[in-house]
Parts: sequence; structure tokens; C-alpha cells
Amino acid sequence: MKHNESKIHRQNTFSGKFEAYLGELVYGGIDGCVTTFAVVAGAVGAGLDSSIIIILGFANLLADGFAMSIGAYLSSKSEKDNYEKHKQIEYWEVDNLPEKEREEIREIYAAKGFNGELLEQIVDGITADKDRWVDVMMKEELEMVKDERSPILIGGTTYASFLIVGIIPLLAYVWDFVNPVAGNVFIWSSFLTGIGFLSIGVLKSKVNQTSLLRGVIETLALGAVAALVSYYVGDLIESLIS
Repeated sequence: MKHNESKIHRQNTFSGKFEAYLGELVYGGIDGCVTTFAVVAGAVGAGLDSSIIIILGFANLLADGFAMSIGAYLSSKSEKDNYEKHKQIEYWEVDNLPEKEREEIREIYAAKGFNGELLEQIVDGITADKDRWVDVMMKEELEMVKDERSPILIGGTTYASFLIVGIIPLLAYVWDFVNPVAGNVFIWSSFLTGIGFLSIGVLKSKVNQTSLLRGVIETLALGAVAALVSYYVGDLIESLIS
């Protein structure tokens, strides 16, 4: 029984951690798929050879994915640093300006409808513990909540998702390079990319808590617009310089 309970606990913990980074998984995947397919579509519109498409695609995949993950990491770390800075300020104010901070607690809960003896009990209860006091000030006064997620995992999840989903538009060209296929390779690439967008759309609907149909349609539309713009820009530039 204890073994089963431990196993369930580990599964729940893993599930919780997975869901905590689901947003990065979704938006990293969307960005990877959109940008890589846009590069492929633009290269096809310009009439470039498949080998060039593969080179451009992988260069974009690795470089843009890395840049996006670094941006996600730095953004998360900056938010954590900002939170800690304000938290230290609140500790200083509690230590050096306790009456002022008590009055702020009183005002906060008076605005919530508490008054009289009950209000004073709440103020006394909160200010009896310095950590609790500061925590309340962070949430109620500054409206800041600490993000418990790791900036490294945020950046890593973004990069991994960008690579895994972003490589989908290139798979048909890599396969064609190794073992030539019949038919238009771009059609196969578009088909595989559509499947990728469908999968990400499903996850996107879960993250945003919107309807499944809406999530899928929005993601497909985003990819289609990016591909059309890139294709015709590539075609236009090719016609101008040829």
C-alpha cells in the first residue's frame, strides 16, 4: 500500500511539474513550427534547392530556438530578481517602520470589509510572524506572487519544444535528401506541419482553457498566414534579382 501511495505521489508530482511548464512547451513549439515552416515556404517561393532549404531551415531552427530560450530564461530570472528585491525592501520596512507597515495591513483589510475587533485580530495575527507579514504585503500591497518555476527549466523547455516541433517542416526534405520521394516535397512538408500545428493547437487550448476547435483553428491559421507571406515574399525577391 505504501509503495502504491509513493508511486501515485511521484506521478502526481511529475504531472504537476509538466503542467507548470506546459505554456513554454506550447509557445516554444508554435514559434518553432511557424518560423521554420516560414523559412521553408520562403525558400520554396524563391525556387531554392532542397539542400539549401535544409541548411537554412536547420540554421534557423538552432539559432532562433536558442535565442528564444535565452529570452525566456532571462525574462523569468528578471522577474525572480525583481520579486526578491521588493521582498527585501518589505523586510527592511517591517524591521524599521513597523507601525507604518501595521497601518498598511489595517488599511488593506479594512478595504476588504473587516472592522472593529475582528480587524485588529487579523492585524495582530498577520504581524505576529515577520515572514507571514512580508508575504501578505507582497501579495496584497505590491500584488506580486513568486514564480516557483526554475528559469533554467523554462528556457530549456522552450528550446526543446522549439527544436522538437520546429523540425517537423524539415522532415520531408531530410527524407527526400536521403531517399528521394515521389511528388512535391513541399506538399509533404505542409502536411506534416499541419499535423504539428494540430497537436500544438490541442495543447494550446488546454493552456488557455479555450475550446479545442478554437485552439486548433487559431494555430493552423497562424501557420498558414506565415507560410503564405514567406512564400510570396520569397517569390517576389527571386523575381526581382533574377
